[in-house]
Amino acid sequence: MVPGRHRHRDGRGSSRWRWPLLGFGAGGGVAAAVLALGIGQVTQGQACAAVLSAGAAGGTSAQTATHYVLQGLPNCSYSPPADGLYVALPPPEYAGAAACGGYLQVSGPDGSVRVKVIDQCPECAAGHIDLSEPAFAKLAPLSAGLVDVSYTYLSDPPLPGPVSVEVKQGSSQYWLALLADNTGNPLTSVQVETPTGWLSLARASYNYWIAQSGSGPGPFTVRLTDTQGHQATVSGITLSPGVVQPTRTWMYGGGSDPEPASSAPAAPRATAASPAVASPTGPASPTGPAPSDSVSSTPGVPAAGMPAAVRPRARAASSPVPSARSSC
Repeated sequence: MVPGRHRHRDGRGSSRWRWPLLGFGAGGGVAAAVLALGIGQVTQGQACAAVLSAGAAGGTSAQTATHYVLQGLPNCSYSPPADGLYVALPPPEYAGAAACGGYLQVSGPDGSVRVKVIDQCPECAAGHIDLSEPAFAKLAPLSAGLVDVSYTYLSDPPLPGPVSVEVKQGSSQYWLALLADNTGNPLTSVQVETPTGWLSLARASYNYWIAQSGSGPGPFTVRLTDTQGHQATVSGITLSPGVVQPTRTWMYGGGSDPEPASSAPAAPRATAASPAVASPTGPASPTGPAPSDSVSSTPGVPAAGMPAAVRPRARAASSPVPSARSSC
């Protein structure tokens, strides 16, 4: 990956470029490692366990937060959420995109906020997270620059809407890449149904799931499995590169209070029909395909995908993302 720059704000309110940070905390403390997992070739089971371990370890190690401004698509390939509350993780916790799509509950000096994992902070040491400015402002004044925090990973947070699926630009019947959003928990598996059974796709470190030899001309039936054991199956995903395709399928029943990520995996829950909600995961044509139909599925243990190629990210100075009220 070609590391992008983070634009931070210092205590005087001015901006400056900050390059790789070797671990620090308020008062000169050193940020202790939260995880000992690299971002290389790891199985989905290992990546899932690493994310849950990080959540269970929340509050046991020095944890700090800064804030940044994002321009362009983040490492997870999602557009920022509508509420503007998101976070970039250090490489050990990003874990080759294994944490993408999950949520953290972050507590700081002045409050608490729930944030979506959409990005990686290459220069952040373990235990140091980089928050969007609206998220940081829930914890402390932006002028603070760096604050001590505690954070935990959430399981089954309230969902912003039904699952959406985007077929990556450049996909064809011979090479296929899919991006699923609104999953609540990080995914451990994405599979496409073929005449001979379910084909497991490999996760790239930019969070698309790839079938190197393609899966035919479509439309596709896609099965998603998350870190908590929920499964959702959607049909009618068309080979329409660059189009975010909404569905009527919810990954699980949203709206309840999130539980700590250390909870035991829950059994897959039935999906519920709901008006389709498009997810802002990238460029979409003015008129996308009709929402696909949901199909129930049973629990399974799909083959693990491996992180694949990395694409460069663009990080540059820009105006801050719009402020939004916290959903917490």
